Amino acid sequence: MAKLNLQLNGRARELSVSPHQTLVDVIREGFGLTGTKKGCGTGDCGACTVLLDGKPVNSCLVLAVEADGHEVTTIEGLQSDGELRPIQKAFIEHGAAQCGFCTPGMIISAEALLRKTPNPTEEQARRAISGNLCRCTGYQKIVEAITSVKAGRGESSTENHHGD
Repeated sequence: MAKLNLQLNGRARELSVSPHQTLVDVIREGFGLTGTKKGCGTGDCGACTVLLDGKPVNSCLVLAVEADGHEVTTIEGLQSDGELRPIQKAFIEHGAAQCGFCTPGMIISAEALLRKTPNPTEEQARRAISGNLCRCTGYQKIVEAITSVKAGRGESSTENHHGD
């Protein structure tokens, strides 16, 4: 067994792990965070996408011990004081989730893009989610949700403001 020390969703965490355990397995089974989905196990579907030091990675392809000393953010870690992030609100507003299995990975990939490119084009949004597969939506509503988030405003462009 190896000792794993990391920042998980902003909190210092420690766990004994087997050297061959993947990060997705440790997140789900070791820490009990089931928002990160385990799909293909080969890095093809993107359902297991998390941020590793701010960059999106397929956690099924990362050994847990490789995350030692690093920062990992899962879908559960995007909320702040129970408040959804703008991209999460946009997914709801645009109906960008159907069955929901791919949604956590999609949102993590979109969040990584928005942190780097606050006003992404449709092409940039499509490129950012190119490693995430969705069998239900056809991607258009997902892309619309991503491009609707306004930079620095903490809201999506479709929010209704009464009294303006």
